[in-house]
Amino acid sequence: MPWFTVLVVGSGSAFVIYGLCCLWAPSMQREFERFGLARYRVLTGVLEVLGGVGLLGGFLWAPAWWIASGGLCLLMLCGVGVRLRLRDGVLATLPAFILMLVNGYIFLAVWRASPP
Repeated sequence: MPWFTVLVVGSGSAFVIYGLCCLWAPSMQREFERFGLARYRVLTGVLEVLGGVGLLGGFLWAPAWWIASGGLCLLMLCGVGVRLRLRDGVLATLPAFILMLVNGYIFLAVWRASPP
């Protein structure tokens, strides 16, 4: 399986799962309260699910890749910013940072292959 496919399926699946957790898991509700962003928890969860579905849907409609990956990259940039603002450790910040890089790579790879 090519690396691009692994990155898209891995990131898409992670965002669908994590987005659903944002919507329904009590632990995520507590985390968003700790972040001071409780009112944005549902929006964040919906955006993550839509972004994950968009990445996976890119296999059927390629423009979804750059739309979803660009949005998820920006969302994770905000996530990294929140973690840095709260002075969370490197291990807590690393998942958002890695997902930001992965989705930035997907965005650039698709953009270079066929700009909109």
